[in-house]
Amino acid sequence: MKVLIIMGSESDKPVMEESQKHLQYFGIENEMVVASAHRNPDKVRELCITAQEKGFGVIIAAAGMAAALPGVVSAYTSLPVLGVPLDGGLPGGIDALYSIVQMPAGLPVGTLAVGKAGARNAAILAARIIALSNKDIAAKVETFKQNGYRI
Repeated sequence: MKVLIIMGSESDKPVMEESQKHLQYFGIENEMVVASAHRNPDKVRELCITAQEKGFGVIIAAAGMAAALPGVVSAYTSLPVLGVPLDGGLPGGIDALYSIVQMPAGLPVGTLAVGKAGARNAAILAARIIALSNKDIAAKVETFKQNGYRI
């Protein structure tokens, strides 16, 4: 099972590389794509509606400011969606955090911390989700825990 990482802008890449680094530690194949809910809505839709058939089991969606991307992703897929709010608008990324966490009932987005900590935790949470059906990943999650939650 793979993880799809979607970010709204190329400038988000340095933060979201934290997700990629942690997924690689767990041995989870992943793909990182830039696709904005506002600038590339058709691309976002296509990525989401084809994700499961392409072997993705979790989607991490990261965005700043209005942060519509995680919610739009959730609308287009039945896969677990993990939202990472990014700084870029109001101080501390509070606008992105509120945008992602305040989803209407029925469209869940698991919302993580703002920035790099959230990017790391999104990967770790994705690993825990995948570990439910993958003993190798489960063992790596346990090793990670025993190592003080460090890679």
